[in-house]
Amino acid sequence: MIKSPISLQELRRKIYVKAKTETQWKFWGLYVHICKLETLQEAYRMAKKNKGAPGIDGVTFDDIEAMGTERYLQEIHTELVKREYKPKRAREVKIPKPDGKSMRVLKIPTIRDRIVEGAIKLIVEPIFEADFKDGSYGYRPKRKAADAIIRVSKAIVSKKSRVIDFDLRAYFDTVRHDILLKKIAARIQDNEVLHLIKLMLKAGGKRGLCQGGVLSPVLSNLYLNTADSMLERAKEVTKTNGQYNLEYARWADDLVILVDGFRKHAKLMKSVEIRLREELAKLDLTINEDKSKIADLNNRDDSFTFLGFEFRQMKTRNGKDGARCTPKKTAAIKLRVKLKEIFKAKRGRPVTEVVAEINPILRGWVNYLRIGNSSRCFKNVENWVQKKIRRHLYKARQRTGFGWKRWSKKEL
Repeated sequence: MIKSPISLQELRRKIYVKAKTETQWKFWGLYVHICKLETLQEAYRMAKKNKGAPGIDGVTFDDIEAMGTERYLQEIHTELVKREYKPKRAREVKIPKPDGKSMRVLKIPTIRDRIVEGAIKLIVEPIFEADFKDGSYGYRPKRKAADAIIRVSKAIVSKKSRVIDFDLRAYFDTVRHDILLKKIAARIQDNEVLHLIKLMLKAGGKRGLCQGGVLSPVLSNLYLNTADSMLERAKEVTKTNGQYNLEYARWADDLVILVDGFRKHAKLMKSVEIRLREELAKLDLTINEDKSKIADLNNRDDSFTFLGFEFRQMKTRNGKDGARCTPKKTAAIKLRVKLKEIFKAKRGRPVTEVVAEINPILRGWVNYLRIGNSSRCFKNVENWVQKKIRRHLYKARQRTGFGWKRWSKKEL
């Protein structure tokens, strides 16, 4: 009897079910699935969808399609099967941080390496996804930033007003490869897969993860999973009358913990902070004390930020405790800087061309921030954009002014 070949989607589902039901099982025989052309084709599709800049070799997607995509993937397949595959060094790109003072270093693998990383991710992600905790949201399937924001808002409504807002210093640059590989080996007993992942890690440097890498989001969540597990245990052992006195949400290295505001739970706040610091120390991670914050939302002037929003406790019209999350002030500032560059670059061009370029940016920005109390912020940005459009139209006519009488708001 010959078994029919299993599809990639069905394989991933079976791996997930096995990992979820047998939490101590170690997976083997995975390398052959990573090498399959079907897996590489799907990895290429994902890489192309995400676009991205070329790596150190300068090869673009257009170059790959010019030489033939199938031929290109076949070459990768052959190298993997023969155990001859060697990733190239990641290209480093420096971009300014929001503070305008320091720089963030992005490490961008070649497209070829992104395809292989994508193939590894397709096979190993279901294993680790089965182990990840509910409070972890960053870069996970079927989970969005909006879900994490709703979780935090609900915690505030349920009177969890004491807040620990932790920020990790240069998290992606400081992940230790030896610790990470031990975590991977705890679930994968396949030396060829472990060796391939190790090669990928070393291509990005002696320490850290490539922020431009396809596999990095999964590995970054795996690295912090023990901290999530500690917080889950803390939730369970400290609940009273079936109610949780602690909640948390994490997006990559951005972590916020909320503790019940009643006086009797004051010690819980300190205990959780101490335990979390211990867990992070085991991972050789450093807390950025300047950006981390302890807040008490019962003080109406106190607040904290998470995923681009500023959170406060407030009273609703019915007099009940509620949560107010508004976009950070820097959100609109960053958007305006980006749009100003477009208006400057498109000076003298038809207004339809300008609108075609700024609308997708505005749409994405609004779709992300619309979950919060964002109407005032949106109104200010709308008025600013309309003013810039008016100015663009009048400059094209070599006239000064904004055309307040010439074009109505509705026409714009």
